[in-house]
Amino acid sequence: MSATSPRPSPPFINGGEKLVVRTVCRKTTAPDLRAVSGGNPNVRIENNRVNSCPFVVKPKRFMRAGMLLVWLLAWFGAESPLRAEVFRADKLAAMDAAITNAIADGKCPGGVLWLERNGTAYHKAFGSRALVPAREVMTEDTIFDAASLTKVVATTPAVMLLVERGLVKLDAPVPTYLPEFTGGGKEAVTVRELLTHTSGLPPDIETKSDWHGQAEAIRKACAAGLQSKPGTAFKYSDVNFFLLGEIVRRVSHTPLEVFVRREIYGPLKMTDTGYLPLPDKIPRIAPTEVVAGKPWRGVVHDPTARHMGGVAGHAGLFTTAPDLARYARMLVNLGELDGVRLFQPETVRLMTRVQTPPGITAWRGLGWDINSPFSGPRGDIFPLGSYGHTGWTGGSLWIDPYSRTFVIFLSNRNHPTEAGSVIALRQRLGTLAAEAVTDFDFTKVAGALPRGGENAP
Repeated sequence: MSATSPRPSPPFINGGEKLVVRTVCRKTTAPDLRAVSGGNPNVRIENNRVNSCPFVVKPKRFMRAGMLLVWLLAWFGAESPLRAEVFRADKLAAMDAAITNAIADGKCPGGVLWLERNGTAYHKAFGSRALVPAREVMTEDTIFDAASLTKVVATTPAVMLLVERGLVKLDAPVPTYLPEFTGGGKEAVTVRELLTHTSGLPPDIETKSDWHGQAEAIRKACAAGLQSKPGTAFKYSDVNFFLLGEIVRRVSHTPLEVFVRREIYGPLKMTDTGYLPLPDKIPRIAPTEVVAGKPWRGVVHDPTARHMGGVAGHAGLFTTAPDLARYARMLVNLGELDGVRLFQPETVRLMTRVQTPPGITAWRGLGWDINSPFSGPRGDIFPLGSYGHTGWTGGSLWIDPYSRTFVIFLSNRNHPTEAGSVIALRQRLGTLAAEAVTDFDFTKVAGALPRGGENAP
């Protein structure tokens, strides 16, 4: 059936023959579900949970269930006309193939893709969630170790909420909030420079010795020397962001994990996102590296965050593709989602504009990557001025505000070992995502930054 073919009409059901249609089809949308019932009061939608499994038809009376099943297969086998208007089917198929091939090549055991534009989404699970100790099928509600996506899904929004409330100033020196952060020129480092990775701090702190706790991590960071003068060079650093997490804790008088749950994930209804996942979520978590015969599962993979107890500003968050889609949708909508305003529009614009000083060739927003050696998920077509981030465990999020498109790919590429790599895959998915958009000219994007040149205007 073609994308433009009319939908088949639902079979007639006699008054006494009630059917319950439970659908967990990965392509199901709310309009699809309403259309499945065809307005017939004897067809009730029991569940529309997103998953990669097929729908289930559960008859209360078995008469005519087969006819309805045939009709449902015809319905869901057809491409949604709305989706066909927004995305090219051949490019969606190419995205599927790129992921499937990466799995076959051992680049990752599986993953979840989510592509969305103006509320129309294509999402799908691929491969396996786990290989060790036993194979498990990947599902769209799989919870992933977000790794460095934590920086832009937890710490950056937490800091920007405090900036909006006048409790943190971007150009204030870090010792304003962390008085012990002194010595060797560190007094000059600003909050903005932590957010843009231009502080001059080293990439990380040592994790070989047996230290534990957030306080010890902060002590080690405050003892670290600068590797460059603040504001003069881009050097990606986890230290920047666990210091920012500590600023959030001290200024808000609230642990970071509690602050983000209360102020961000609760209002946005990101029900599977947070630090320190509870035991009932463990079965849905994608494990990472196998150590001493056992995979990390529900325990953060990042060694510094693990030494810190699982909560840090640079890593430690767990999330799902559907939750990240809600977060990305909020940003595309300039701070608002489903009637809830998290940020003022100018705050979203501020943190997603280039904030690195002239003379630094890497373009970074506040937390967000715009154009740097880490910008692979942008692909070859999304304009400069789009923004995103990656995570060590294999996740990425890239948002194009001009076309109102975002693409999410989550994987546990370091399960069961660190041999997996999705760097090339994420770049390919970024290119295909833009190519899939049917009604936007990426060669003429008003407001996009120029390609080439030393820095943004």
